[in-house]
Amino acid sequence: MKLLKNIFQMSKLHQLQTENAENLIYQNELLRLTVLGGIKIEGLDRMRATLKIALQPAADALASSIPPVRHNLDLYNDTQLEKLIRKTAEKLEIGTSVIAASIAELTEQLETYRLAMQKESTAASSQNIKPLSATERTAAIDFLKTKDLLTHTNEMIGKSGMIGEQHNRLLMYLIFTSRKLHQPLHIVSLGASGIGKTHLQEKIGALIPQEDKIEITTLSENAFYYFGQRELKNKLILIEDLDGVDSALYPLRELQSKKRISKTIAHKNTKGETRTIHLIVEGPVSVAGCTTQEQIYEDNANRSFLIYLDESKAQDRRIMEYQRKIAAGKIDKTQEQQAAIVLQNTQRVLQPIKVINPYAEALKIPEEVLKPRRTNNHYLQFIEVITYYHQYQRTEQVDTATGEIYIETTLADIQEANTLLKEILIRKSDELTGACRNYLENIKQYLKERNEAKNEVNKGQTDKAQTDKESPTLDLTFTNREIRKALRVNGSNQKRYNGSLMSNYYIKSVSTDNNKKPRKKGIAYRYEIVSHQEFETLSNHIVSVLDKNLAQLKAQAQPIDTEKAALPTAEWFTSPQVVQTSNEPLKPLETNKINKQSTTIAKKVMRPKKNELPEHLQNHVHWLNSYLKHRGTNHDKEENQRNFTNAEINQHSDKSGKTIRSYHHALTEQGYLQKAGSFHSGYNYTLL
Repeated sequence: MKLLKNIFQMSKLHQLQTENAENLIYQNELLRLTVLGGIKIEGLDRMRATLKIALQPAADALASSIPPVRHNLDLYNDTQLEKLIRKTAEKLEIGTSVIAASIAELTEQLETYRLAMQKESTAASSQNIKPLSATERTAAIDFLKTKDLLTHTNEMIGKSGMIGEQHNRLLMYLIFTSRKLHQPLHIVSLGASGIGKTHLQEKIGALIPQEDKIEITTLSENAFYYFGQRELKNKLILIEDLDGVDSALYPLRELQSKKRISKTIAHKNTKGETRTIHLIVEGPVSVAGCTTQEQIYEDNANRSFLIYLDESKAQDRRIMEYQRKIAAGKIDKTQEQQAAIVLQNTQRVLQPIKVINPYAEALKIPEEVLKPRRTNNHYLQFIEVITYYHQYQRTEQVDTATGEIYIETTLADIQEANTLLKEILIRKSDELTGACRNYLENIKQYLKERNEAKNEVNKGQTDKAQTDKESPTLDLTFTNREIRKALRVNGSNQKRYNGSLMSNYYIKSVSTDNNKKPRKKGIAYRYEIVSHQEFETLSNHIVSVLDKNLAQLKAQAQPIDTEKAALPTAEWFTSPQVVQTSNEPLKPLETNKINKQSTTIAKKVMRPKKNELPEHLQNHVHWLNSYLKHRGTNHDKEENQRNFTNAEINQHSDKSGKTIRSYHHALTEQGYLQKAGSFHSGYNYTLL
């Protein structure tokens, strides 16, 4: 007993050797215990370890001939521990009390070591958040107070080394900023391989503080469930390629929508009992990814902003010029790093604050948008992000009911959001994929340049009088070989694009003659653009809807001077008017007898404004405009391009014949349609 007491006293003098975390050593006068592979610092309810127990050479002259004992166990499991003690005592020929005392002392020191490591790990993670000096903080706040903040931010992004993509880079930076909000936004970069999708994401991601982002190359199916409960909260997740996380897209979608994910699994406790536990990971998160797929999974696409990178030759020239300057040593990398640090510091000084948009109820997105519910929410959230980014330029207000501090959206924020989101909304209103749309627009541009060159050649050969009388014809036909050579597109992609364009009636085959004889052998197929202005018309309409909303808000914000409102003059009442009965052909207006001012006033007074029509009639007028513009290229005579019959509209519209007749009757009464008496193709109405 006296010997055991001395061993206990001496063992207190021996400390755990932790120089090598994978080979922890504890020793006393009799034993040398080594923890092979170290221990896990997570989970204090267990301590799994692989022990190597050997006699000290000084304790026994025969120690070198006795092999050590190696065993893997949980040091908190009494059953496993007792078996190890008996086994070790038998093999090392030493008393069980000595072994038990040594293992007990080792366990105590391992617990102390593990707690110290956990504390050190927590301190290290908190040190990742860079503390800003007073000078850095003041500079960052002064930057956020700059007039035309978004313009200066875009310039600073350019100084950080991002070449071109002025529109996409600012949009991505603001979406990354939304990670701090309750409803973050998400973005997916689309484009061909090697076009710079990952480069754009990496460059903009470098402007976000390291402690606020997680970069992922590949991810297993259940990886998201094993993050810490709050480890992802308000984080930016950068995925290099969405193909690398294909199996984890479902939990990622749920994390985007519900802002939390959970999983229930079976787990064995230290006693070997199976229990059910819940794994919960909280958001919100902002997610960014890249892909070469032309059309990604719909559930992922409609949760994100989709941007298409600039694949123009001008962008190619800008990037190659930048690469040459780097090789020549003419790019100051230090200046680029300083610009990135400035933007990182601005992110650090942005504080959580509530944003209220007092104009939200009056904001509308175009009806052409294919997924209006989510897109409308994205539109409002993006306006909120811009207001949030301008928080140091907004007056803080207090909600008297709750005492919560908030800032309000301004009309300038809405205008900047409209400017940045026009391309996004146009793409979300297009039934073609981005790659297919780019292919079609490139064909249009090529045909335009080809026609201009052809007309330039024929200009000198055409009689001037004839040139003044007849406008140059626009040839919109092409062959596959011609386009492959001009646009350098491979055949398989071209075949896929042409199939999509033909099925949606954007191009048509003109390879057969009017008698529908089969195409002769050796003669190439020719295609024709059905309407070369359809995308321009769609784009202009999207822009006009956004501009109209903003103009109405600005008008409501300013008092109206009713004394300066235009009224009919006395001259208008004495001017001769055209008498038009309901059953006779449409008579031309005698505009030469009515001055322009009185005619304009007459239209304002006699014809109702568009917003005075019921919404269903407004929608029908807009549909008629779009349909007639699309149909217009098939009519040789301009005067017939605004004419139509009820039967024609009934064939192309989803409305019933009775509904269409009632719509047209109401629009005729309101002055939007004019009944025609004798047009040669049987048209009954003219859209004014």
